[in-house]
Amino acid sequence: MNPLIFLLTTIFLIQLRNEVDASVTRHYTFNITLKNVTRLCHTKTIVTVNGKFPGPRIVAREGDRLLVKVINNVSNNITIHWHGIRQLRTGWSDGPSYITQCPIQTGQSFVYNFTIVGQRGTLWWHAHVSWLRATLYGPIVILPKLGVSYPFAKPYKEVPIIFGEWFNADIEAIINQAMQTGGGPNVSEAYTINGLPGPLYNCSKKDTYKLRVKPGKTYLLRIINAALNDELFFAIANHTFTIVDVDAVYVKPFKSDTILISPGQTTNVLLKTKSNYPNAKFYMMAQPYVTGLGTFDNSTVAGVIEYESPSKNFPKGLPLFKPTLPNLNDTSFATNFSNKQLSLANNQFPANVPQKIDKHLFFTVGLGTNPCDKNQTCQGPINGTKFSASINNISFIQPTTALLQAHFFGKSAGVYTSDFPYSPQNWFNYSGNPPNNTNVGNGTKLLVLNFNTSVELVIQDTSIIGVESHPLHLHGFNFFVVGRGFGNYNPSNDSKNFNLVDPVERNTIGVPTGGWVAIRFLADNPGVWFMHCHLEVHTSWGLKMAWLVLDGDLPNQKLIPPPADLPKC
Repeated sequence: MNPLIFLLTTIFLIQLRNEVDASVTRHYTFNITLKNVTRLCHTKTIVTVNGKFPGPRIVAREGDRLLVKVINNVSNNITIHWHGIRQLRTGWSDGPSYITQCPIQTGQSFVYNFTIVGQRGTLWWHAHVSWLRATLYGPIVILPKLGVSYPFAKPYKEVPIIFGEWFNADIEAIINQAMQTGGGPNVSEAYTINGLPGPLYNCSKKDTYKLRVKPGKTYLLRIINAALNDELFFAIANHTFTIVDVDAVYVKPFKSDTILISPGQTTNVLLKTKSNYPNAKFYMMAQPYVTGLGTFDNSTVAGVIEYESPSKNFPKGLPLFKPTLPNLNDTSFATNFSNKQLSLANNQFPANVPQKIDKHLFFTVGLGTNPCDKNQTCQGPINGTKFSASINNISFIQPTTALLQAHFFGKSAGVYTSDFPYSPQNWFNYSGNPPNNTNVGNGTKLLVLNFNTSVELVIQDTSIIGVESHPLHLHGFNFFVVGRGFGNYNPSNDSKNFNLVDPVERNTIGVPTGGWVAIRFLADNPGVWFMHCHLEVHTSWGLKMAWLVLDGDLPNQKLIPPPADLPKC
């Protein structure tokens, strides 16, 4: 080879490698402030970030370091969770209150400091204290490294679509009342798309999200379900989605007219606009997938896609088309849609499913009851009871000291115990008739894992107070969904059908109604990690627990020390 050509080629390859590997530190400031917002002809004061509802978009690339300074200017305690960010050895920045940190109190600030490692796609951030995430949420857009393309055609434009819920009443008053009475909380007045309820609600026509599109273009919709308590069906009239990514992990592309998305989940879809629809308008609509008790809003939110016209000669005044969504309880659609999600599992994006398992765990999840406190009149499902929810029949008691701090400084006594059970202590026909005793236990118990333990966890829905789908979110890890089914899990038969080749990789998964789901993950991230139902009402009732992953032997396998500005309890 000509020496000059060789030199130029070498320089080009070095520059290309540096460009691909280049990462930057991105700084954001989140000022927590109050803002008056009007929806449904009702003005209320809400907690916001930088006065925006929904909150600001964070944009980064794989490999970037983020420094987000959160300044609390309101009377509420605040924490922010970076939902789906793995937080490798940086659990101090994960955000769930009293799990990895004490809340940021009024007048205080805290800098969340973390690096995005091996992730690209759509995630999101939200408050992780009480129900404040009703208004404190926003998208995280993670682009591939410089010089690395998507595994699909580059879209013409990328658009965030965030579902939420609007409550006319004060959100903290709603959950506080529910916890005092032991009954179910009041449901929302409306769902929202990018903070707007849309024209199908009274006094809301002007508050409609509109997306203007060009004919014959491909748009990437970054869809996030930030609703508090509802899984949602979503469709756009006369259009088909190509699903390419879930929870910031690429999947084998597949087409669907409708998607199902649980609270906490994200889904990236390609939307190819028609070439012959100038001046046309189409509804985008979402409504709930309902599987359990009546803590949901059964209304429909709508936005509008408006086609731009390349010419004034095209007709105007065309009808506004509506999509046909599945029935509210269409579990068949939900199952089929979930089964279509598979990892790419190629050389560039392998599916590293744990093949050899060190710990086989079996968790039951569901609703139950607890006796009313003395002199308390409860509105639970059975006289003299209040709603509780549990994992392995243990309803989690929120500590007043952050678990990660208690662990790191060796002061766990009186804060938590390390005896969370590997399987339920009381066995029964989980998907059949409920047991006579609906009461659950209570405690702050952690399940301890050695570093690099490979885990298989089967999560079983129970019928104690009715079967229901539960979207479970695991902090600190992605996991592979290797199997799912209905009825009671049968370890002898069901495990034979596990997909250990290309199962979907996620951070939030819906446990099927009256069924089970099996996940696998490698406990390669030291720290204390929360796992909970992302139906906020169930989390409030105790459907949550925490894992303690111990340090490994090597320096890069140990939790880093806490930052100096970590909030104190």
